[in-house]
Amino acid sequence: MDKNTQRLAKQPLWGWFWPLVCGTVLVLSACSKQQSLQAIFQKRPRTWPMPARLKQAGLDRRPAGRAWLAAADQALRDSLVVTLPFAETGYFRPEQPGAASYCYAVRAGEQVHVTLSLGAGAAARVFLDAFEVVPGRLPVPLASADTVALDFRYQADADGQHLLRVQPELLAAGRYTLRVAREPSLSIFPVLGRTDAAVGSFWGAARDAGARQHEGIDIMASRGTPVVAATAGFITRTGETPIGGRVVWLADVANRNHIYYAHLDKQLVTPGQRVRAGDTLGLVGNTGNARTTVPHLHFGIYRSGQGAVDPFPFVRRPAAFSALPAGPDRRGEFVRLRAEALLHQMPGIDKTLPAIARLPRQLPLLVVGQHGASLRVQTPTGQVGYVPAQAVVGAVGKPLRRLVLASATELLTSPATSAPAGWALAAQTAVVVLGQTEGFSLLRGPQGETGWAII
Repeated sequence: MDKNTQRLAKQPLWGWFWPLVCGTVLVLSACSKQQSLQAIFQKRPRTWPMPARLKQAGLDRRPAGRAWLAAADQALRDSLVVTLPFAETGYFRPEQPGAASYCYAVRAGEQVHVTLSLGAGAAARVFLDAFEVVPGRLPVPLASADTVALDFRYQADADGQHLLRVQPELLAAGRYTLRVAREPSLSIFPVLGRTDAAVGSFWGAARDAGARQHEGIDIMASRGTPVVAATAGFITRTGETPIGGRVVWLADVANRNHIYYAHLDKQLVTPGQRVRAGDTLGLVGNTGNARTTVPHLHFGIYRSGQGAVDPFPFVRRPAAFSALPAGPDRRGEFVRLRAEALLHQMPGIDKTLPAIARLPRQLPLLVVGQHGASLRVQTPTGQVGYVPAQAVVGAVGKPLRRLVLASATELLTSPATSAPAGWALAAQTAVVVLGQTEGFSLLRGPQGETGWAII
């Protein structure tokens, strides 16, 4: 028995809780093209860091290494569906590898802010992998990051679905908090002193009696209010047109964006001029075909090879991270339902989504995460989803029953006769029954030994 196996053998094993199987990904919209991620995310190397290390140590040929790789692959096949902003607490269990994955919608021009912090005493290397969800196919890898403390941002280039996989290194233990939120990718709002609350007309609104659609947003402001560079770049063009009136074009070379400012009262820059984010480009007015309207800035974004795109996600105010659970920390605790209930793909109850499964009252569930008033739980068969926190009771505090073992009993790592034993309890040992399924009972011994047996 090698050292890693010896180390694992000394700990309670709940092998039936891996790999971390999530609910089926709900593809809310098809991706028009593969998104590219920027910021500290790097393009994925041909050999991922952890698999390379596994192979170098020969662990990919051992049960623990194979389990780690299986958990990573399973997280790509299935995912829970969440809405940004999203915050959840969870924990890493050293006895069996696992991975969590979350699928969320993104808009072109949004910046996604991901933070993962470890609890006190935890010092695990964590791997975060971002993927594009493609209907009918496995998620397409986009980029990766790994470190002990994670706080990074990346930008979506197209509307679609992203999947974020969270997986610790082998034998990692400890609690963590994950937050994922959306932010504008442009650092400065284009009208000084205003926010997206000042937008009075949005992308796609009818123009010229329906003959065309609005290719931008209108930001209302008093005449003479400074119009500023939303990002650093250089001025490619200024001039006056019948529709746009006095206009300024700003090139955002790094992101292949051409930013359009129209209806200006005055232009205060010249072609070829380099500007920094926040520099004044002109003043709000109502020139061009806006001469019969109140002063406002028409703000548009055009992308190379794509044309006009909705600029609102580029400037929409950041969404605050949702509040963390205020109740007791139940991560790692076994619970049971007060009554038969459904296992959901999303936190909260969304009746428009199909349930993952219907769970009986006596089934023991392991809490692997908490989000608001919902618990992320794992069933004995590996299904993962959400149930309301108020719908469960603690299995240890309120066991199904108590008993004394009549004979020596092996506690299996899963409810199957072929499963290996994780513990052995002597005859006359007092145990509690935490739950039942398929003729097996989940038992807990006096020292916390936990496993399955037929009694």
